[in-house]
Order: sequence, then structure tokens, then C-alpha cells
Amino acid sequence: MLRSLSFVVVAALAAAGCRAGADMNAATPEAVAVTVSAAAAVEEPLTRFIRVSGTLTPQEDAEVAAEIAGRIVATPVERGSLVRVNDALVQIAATEVEAQAREAQSNVAQIEARLGLEGGAAFDAERVPEVANAKANYQLSVSEFARAQRLYDDKLLAQSEFEQRRAQLEATQRQYEVARNGAAQQYQSLLGARARVTVAQKALADTVVRAPFAGAVGERFVSVGDYVTRGTKVASVVRIDPLRVELTVPEQYVAAVAVGRAVTFEVDAYPGETFTGHVRYVSPSVTAATRALTLEAIVPNPSGRLKPGFFATAQIEEAQKRAGILVPAAAVRTVAGTARVFVINADRVEERIVMTATTTGNRVEIVSGLKKGEQVAAGGVDQLVDGVRVVVR
Repeated sequence: MLRSLSFVVVAALAAAGCRAGADMNAATPEAVAVTVSAAAAVEEPLTRFIRVSGTLTPQEDAEVAAEIAGRIVATPVERGSLVRVNDALVQIAATEVEAQAREAQSNVAQIEARLGLEGGAAFDAERVPEVANAKANYQLSVSEFARAQRLYDDKLLAQSEFEQRRAQLEATQRQYEVARNGAAQQYQSLLGARARVTVAQKALADTVVRAPFAGAVGERFVSVGDYVTRGTKVASVVRIDPLRVELTVPEQYVAAVAVGRAVTFEVDAYPGETFTGHVRYVSPSVTAATRALTLEAIVPNPSGRLKPGFFATAQIEEAQKRAGILVPAAAVRTVAGTARVFVINADRVEERIVMTATTTGNRVEIVSGLKKGEQVAAGGVDQLVDGVRVVVR
């Protein structure tokens, strides 16, 4: 009996101690006030960005082909060689086309000499020697016929001799006209010969296959000793400055992108480094299969560090600003991936779970969970719990 009474007394004392501890803990928020700084949630227009991905591609990518047939005698470039515009890519044997060019030039010189076109003089049929001789004979016949006409009118020249002078005049006139026509035909032959010189000179120039623009050699397809024909691909050249980045934008952001907008992106090859370009092209239609829009931005690449084929993670500045609720970054506490703020009501705080979005400098946008004008604790947040009493500094 005595043992049972002792047990009851001990249990009663323990229960009293527990109630006292619970009362002390419950009284802690009432007894301790946390000093905090406060800030108002403000609404401002924000520059927003669309996050997309894409691939870097060359500005130009050309597979250069031979313009004439022949055997390759030199290959001054290798895969990866940097070239300037008109730099030689391969050399084709030029012996035959050089001979053809000299022959064409010789034909031109021969016809020019026949037409009297020395020193680059313009064509004048009257200066052609054959035409000049025919014209002189014709003028002489005109003079002789005029004299014969006077003698015939004075009855001093027989009819037969007068007719002979007339026939001679007509013959020299026809010879003059034939000489002029012949000179004109020779001049047309000269134009054809000059055209053949142009073709021969082009063929001679085409024995060196040149880079169409500055860039890098992506691949060389031929070697010394190979025989190529017209149209045979000899090398590929890519323009690497600037580059293009092709991006795919979801349909809901179509109205937010426009030509000229800034694009910033990162590549895996250079972690933490940001590159910038500007939108040059926006597709006029949305792809039916993906419900997405394709756009293209131009990216300067003077150092050549960026390579075609890199995967890019980009963000595009939206064309129009939209309002957002902003609070200091110090006012947001994130625990286990959940963001929360402490709203000040009188002398106590209320814990709110919020959704954050854009970070602008030292401020964070609150998408939901907070209204414009509400006061939040901006300092000493780590010491706060829901319902604690605070003193605003």
C-alpha cells in the first residue's frame, strides 16, 4: 500500500514538471522579440527572358568545286586551315590552258593588225587598208566619170568610152562596199576572238580553286595526283565569324520575340562564360509538328573559340516589359527547395510560401503568395518562425 502511494506522488510531480516546461516553451514567442528590418513589396515593369536551347551553325558553309578538268598538282591547305577570301585551296595543272590562252591572244592580235587597230584604237572601217584602197579607187572613178560626163556633153567623147567610164565607176563603188562589208565581218570575228581570250583566261584562272570567303577549311576531298572534272568537289569552307545560333521558341512566346532582340547563351565547352548575339531572323510560321517557332541570331566570333555544332542554352530578352512584384533577395528564405517570406502584421510575422521567378540585381520577383505593398522582413530572417513577435528596426 505504501509503495503504491509513492508511485502516485512521483507521477504527479513528473506531470507537473512537464506542464511547467510546456508552458515555458509556449511563452517563448511572447517573451522574446526579434529585431528585423522591413521592406515593402513593390510592383515594377521587368525585363523578362525566354529560356530556350539551340545549336551553333556556320554563317556560310560552301563545298567548293573545280571549274575545269585536270590533274591536281598542289594542295596548300589542310583540314582546319584558316583561309582568307580568294586564298588558294588546290592547284590544277595549267600547261594546256596556258597554251590555249596564248593561241587565243595570238588570233586577236592577228585580226587587230589586219583591221589596223593598233594601240587599242576604236574600230573604223575607213581605216582598214583594203577599205581605204577601195575607197581611193572609187573616188578616182568618180572624178574620171565627172570629166567624161563634161566631154560627152560637149560632144568630145564617144558614147562607147563614156559607157566604159560609167561601168568602171559602178565597179569601183561595188568594190568599196564589198571592202566595207568585209571589214565589218572581220571586226565581228575580232569580237569572237576576244571572247575566246576571255574564256581562255578564265580557264587559266580556274586552275587555282580559291576560297569564296574567309573562314576555315572543314574538309579537303582531293590529293596531289587526283584527276578532277568540272564540278568535282575539292574542299569545304565554313565561315566561323560570325556564327549563327538557331533556336526553337515555344508557341506561347511568339509575340515576345522580335528581330534585333538580344540573345545571351552559354555552351558546355566554357562553363560560366556568357556569349551575346542578336536576333536576325524570325520564322514566319510555327512548325506544325512541334508547335514551335524557329529563330536565328548572329553571334560575333572573332577569336574562333565558338565552334559550329556547339549546343547552346540561351535566354532571349522579351520585346515588352511586364509588371512584377519585387522584394529584397534577403527577404526570401529557401528550405528544401521551398521559398518563403515573413509578412509583418503589426508586431508579429506571418510565414508565407511563395513562388519566385526573375532575379534582378539584389531583388527577387514573387510570382504568387504576396501582394503589392505588403511589408516583409528583410533582415534577420534566419531567426524567424511563424507568429513570432518582432521589432522593426
